[in-house]
Amino acid sequence: MKKYLIEGRLNDIVAAIQAMGTYKYYKLDFKGWADRITGDENLHGHWATVFQEHPEFFRLDSDRQKASLVMRRQHPKRFHVDLGQEITTGEFYSLDENTRATRISRSPLSGDEIAGLIDTAVRLHAHGLEAKRDSRHLLKLAVPVIGSLAGVIVGAYL
Repeated sequence: MKKYLIEGRLNDIVAAIQAMGTYKYYKLDFKGWADRITGDENLHGHWATVFQEHPEFFRLDSDRQKASLVMRRQHPKRFHVDLGQEITTGEFYSLDENTRATRISRSPLSGDEIAGLIDTAVRLHAHGLEAKRDSRHLLKLAVPVIGSLAGVIVGAYL
């Protein structure tokens, strides 16, 4: 939960969900996502950290160089980026290997799917804030108890 309390983290997650959920390609390298999300590919290190620290939403490829949304990875690879629509299995297999590799992606998420992911991020953030608040209350209780114990120990020693 601590990762949600990093300054601006909820904003980053919401922005990433929106961009990664709607862009024609479901997976890009960190520079590509940095450019799509913020318009500055030089922020790729920041985005790599966000993706790595939130596996509840994001997945890295086996080379750990590209990221995608977990939910979007569940869609079949049948979205033709040039046509902007799903193609049939037959149409997919009628394409040459290069076109399949470069022009076919996973379908963008629906508005409801994106809203659900954002709602989940907001709830996780709220839970993190609540846990932080609760831990502060425990600290306020622990200080007097520790002080009392120290007093008892000192009193017994003297």
